[in-house]
Parts: sequence; C-alpha cells; structure tokens
Amino acid sequence: MSETKLSKFVKEQRKMYHLNQIDLSERSGVGLRFVRDLEQGKPTLRMDKVNQVLNMFGAELAPVKMERGEL
Repeated sequence: MSETKLSKFVKEQRKMYHLNQIDLSERSGVGLRFVRDLEQGKPTLRMDKVNQVLNMFGAELAPVKMERGEL
C-alpha cells in the first residue's frame, strides 16, 4: 500500500486535532483496522466508512461525474 492524497489528508487532520488512531476510530464509529488501512492507502475501502471518518473533519468523499472522453 502506498500513501494517497486521502490517506495523507486523514493522517494530517488526525494529528492536527491531537487524536491517535484509537481515538479517531472510536469517535468516528469505525474499527481501528479500518483507520489503519485508510491511513496506509489501502486501495479498496467502503466509501460510507471513509465518509464517517471524513465527517470528523468536515469533509466528504463523493463520486465525480466525468464526461465522455475525459479519461
């Protein structure tokens, strides 16, 4: 797994709010393993759980509609 923009954001926000991973998991309602996977850049995570964590920091992950040929 490699660091992604999302994993970097979560880790930076967690530290800015002086939370450890256990605190973040308890306050956001997700498991500790999920927080660790998220911060390590696991490529497959449930979007609803990602948003539970991001809501702690006033953020949200949402799909983006792309027009044909934008890839």
